Formats: sequence, C-alpha cells, structure tokens
Amino acid sequence: MISHDPNFKNLFQDFPRETLKWLFPQAEQNWGKIVSIDFTRQEPKKHHLSDAGLVLDLPILFHFENQQLLLWLVEFQEDKSKFSIYKLLRYTTDMMEAYPDALVVPTVLFTDRIKWRKTVLLELHTQINDRLFLHFEYVFHKLFDLNARDYYNMDNPVVKILLPKMKYDKHERIEVIRQAYKGLFQLATRGLFDKYVDFIDVYSEISDQEQQQLYEIIIQHKETAMLAQYIREKGRQEGMEKGMEKGMEKGMEKGMEKGMEEGTQKTVIALVRNARKKGLSEEIIAQIVDLDVNLVRQILNNEPVEIPLHLLADP
Repeated sequence: MISHDPNFKNLFQDFPRETLKWLFPQAEQNWGKIVSIDFTRQEPKKHHLSDAGLVLDLPILFHFENQQLLLWLVEFQEDKSKFSIYKLLRYTTDMMEAYPDALVVPTVLFTDRIKWRKTVLLELHTQINDRLFLHFEYVFHKLFDLNARDYYNMDNPVVKILLPKMKYDKHERIEVIRQAYKGLFQLATRGLFDKYVDFIDVYSEISDQEQQQLYEIIIQHKETAMLAQYIREKGRQEGMEKGMEKGMEKGMEKGMEKGMEEGTQKTVIALVRNARKKGLSEEIIAQIVDLDVNLVRQILNNEPVEIPLHLLADP
C-alpha cells in the first residue's frame, strides 16, 4: 500500500501558518502573530538502543510574539485501524522532554473518506478517588466529517487543497474539485499551484472524462477565466516539452541505429578482407558472410560499398 504521509507532510511544510490558522486558530488568538517556524527532527531519541525508531509525522515549533513556544505534533492517518493513542502518547512525552519550554499540542488528522461505525480512542484517563495519575487527549480532526460546501468561501489554500477529502454529495463532485482548483490558484503561487493541483487530482481520483468536464466548466465561469488561460498555456507548454522529449528520443534512436549499422558494416568488411588474406575464394567468402559475391568483390577492390541491413548476418 502506498503511504500518503509524505504528501500531507509536504502540504503542511509548504503552508504551516495556514494549516495552524485553520486547525488550531486559538494559537494566534492567544499568543499573537507567528515570529518564526522551525521543523524539528522527526525521530525522537531512543530510551534504549534496541528500541524501534519512532518516526513522528510532523512536529513543528512555532515562536509567537510573546515568546510562547508551541510544538505542534501532527499525525496523519489514512487508515484508522493503524492509529494508536498509546504510541501518540509516547511521541508527545518524548517531545515534551526534548522541548521542556514548549507547549506540546498533539493533533491527529484522519484523512480517509469513509464513514466510521466506531470512533477511535480519544483520551486516556487514570485516576483513583481525587488523585489524577494521567489524563491525555489530542486535537481530533476527521476530514470526512466536514462538509466541503461550508468551506468554499474560506481563504485558506490548505482548506482548498483538501476539499476533495471532505464530505459532499455525488452531484457536487465536479463543483468541489472546481472550488479546490479555483481557491488554490487564487491563494498560492504558480509553483505551488502546479505542485498541489496534482494532489487534488490524486485524492479526488478524477477521471479523464471528469477532467474534461471540469475544464469546460472552468472556461464558462468569469471568475476562473485566468485559471482557464493558465491551464491552457500550461497544457501547451507541457505538450511542447513532451514533443521535444519525443523528438530527442527519436533522434537518439536514429543515431544509435545508424551507429550500429555503420559498426556492423565495418565488421563485415573486416571479415571479408581477413578471409581473403587466408586465401579463401570470393565465392567461399560470400557464403561465410552471407553476402552477394559482387558485394564481396567490391569490398576486396576497396570500392565504396553500402551493405543493406537485411543482408547483414550475424558473423
């Protein structure tokens, strides 16, 4: 099974501020603007060398105006059956030890587009009478619990990119993808648009027929006129690049064929001349190299000769 974690990691690494603003808006509300962002190492230290490595999905360290440090530990789960709150607790305590001055907020984003019959474990709690030994919980987000249409007007590129992973009716599908395209085009650089439009296509599982339908709808809307022009130009550019690549490949193939042809002819000519030095007759040489005797005579007389490929035999 293909791991989708790297795709979501890339998304959050390219848009850390936007992601935090969407999934954890209390941060900036409480501590002001973000001053700097650091992506911490993903593998916490081992307690014993024999321990298996714990690879964190994406720990991000935010520095705010009032010096508050927030270590945002984000885990992406496409398959909820593989999620373990106990493993997440270990991640969290390891990062708390590594960054004692930071407020560590574990967050899990469940990305599968299916309804759940049973939810995952949301907290751990151990208490005797009024003595609390442990209480652990995390910020829980499930994309499929969100209605895509509710986010059409949110100016956040991460939200736009993830629209196809949210909930929508079957008849809304093309409009959801259009809104994702439009929002990403308006809110991101052209380089990031090119990068994450593929993300949208992959996670919406859009077909070629739907892609054509989507493009026709984009053309019809004035608000997406610039997007339509960009897609058109991009398609033309990619077509030219593919054409150039194909032309280069064809040229190289022809060059190789020509080189092989010339090399093979030189080999046959050398065989004919060596056979003559050994005293063999022209007729015998012709039989050995499987050539017409007249071609053999031309070779022996040092006349220019072009041996047709179909006459060349394996020597």
